[in-house]
Amino acid sequence: MRRRQFLLQTAGLAGTTAAFGLTGCATHKGVKLDLLVASYDKSVGASLGDQWDSVVSAFEKQHAGIRINLERVPFDKIDKTLARRVEEGRAPDIAQSNVFAPYAEDGRLYNMTQLFDIVTQADFIRSFTEAGTVDNAGYGIPFLASTPRLFYNKELFRRARVSGAPTSWDGLRSAAQALKAIGVKTPYGLQFGPEAADDEALSWLLAAGGGYTGELAEYDFATPANTEALSWLRDELVAEGLAGADPAQLNRTDAYAQFLRGEIGMLIAHPVLMGAADQAKVPYAHAPFPKKDGGAATPLGLSDWLMAFERNGHRKECGAFLSFLYSGKSALTYGGSQSALPVTYSASDAASGRPSEQPLSAFVEQLSDAQFAPVNMRSWPAVRGTIRTDVGQAVMKGSDPEAVLTALDESAVKADMAAATA
Repeated sequence: MRRRQFLLQTAGLAGTTAAFGLTGCATHKGVKLDLLVASYDKSVGASLGDQWDSVVSAFEKQHAGIRINLERVPFDKIDKTLARRVEEGRAPDIAQSNVFAPYAEDGRLYNMTQLFDIVTQADFIRSFTEAGTVDNAGYGIPFLASTPRLFYNKELFRRARVSGAPTSWDGLRSAAQALKAIGVKTPYGLQFGPEAADDEALSWLLAAGGGYTGELAEYDFATPANTEALSWLRDELVAEGLAGADPAQLNRTDAYAQFLRGEIGMLIAHPVLMGAADQAKVPYAHAPFPKKDGGAATPLGLSDWLMAFERNGHRKECGAFLSFLYSGKSALTYGGSQSALPVTYSASDAASGRPSEQPLSAFVEQLSDAQFAPVNMRSWPAVRGTIRTDVGQAVMKGSDPEAVLTALDESAVKADMAAATA
């Protein structure tokens, strides 16, 4: 990370607005960019995106010929709203979404080489830009990034006489058993409910050497590693009553709330939980999620995405705004808070280097190694929906994990076929 930062500094980027964002814009008088973004409620980690007004105001002061029409949509409706607008021929200039691959494959988006100069492109963390790539070009621009770690309640661990975070799955089970022995309601919060089961499941699969795709970047669920991981969860956690009453219905939002009440001893969580735990005065710590047989597992990468639509012909103006957003102080606005992590090397160095942001350092250090779900596949939204509703059944008593994974493979084939003809 330091080497990349040195290269950026010698190129004159660090701490300044990208050169692209300062050129070719003053002559475009009266251009209005429609910007569609997500708004967030006041649940755990809320206030994400509240800074949009200040960023837009600062941009407009520097770019007198461009005005931003900012529209907020509830985060749980942003994907459907964008899809409807595109279908109606009313695509915004720039939009935030969880979905970008269909728009890229349909030729509706500008790619990153059309929007950013080469130095700005090089500043994006590689693992995130690779996840946003479709047909060898970057269309999904990472935004509001995150990567989870294993959070645990230090006071409950002390009372259970567990010394430190587990470093293997056997250690995690032993810690859960000790927590159960002192009456902790849910020793490990297994979040296999429909809100975010795909993220929880992928963290476990990666830790066992598996994942959602194979070497050819195609869906491959029913692998020995994946079957072993879900079978272990079924037999060693769920069947032993170490993962709560019904992990197939435990959603992320509810799990975080239960952790804050002291009802969950440990769980996979994102940095957004830190601020809420600090406010609730919960004595917590976090550590890398462990591999099955010991050591730090490959971290899961998560991100929302920005994309710029070609429809209105505002390439330069979109590039100017996005270059402003991802450089200098603007980049730190959306990375370096306890709500989201930075997606550029320069902002990552700044976030992990400032004393006030030291709690983020461990999360930031994971970013370059993060692995993603196949978000750059057109069929992913449909496949993700099936995972969320079905994978929880693989870990319940009497389940057949291999059968569930085989069914996911079959659903993925159908989703691929449907996406190809859409």
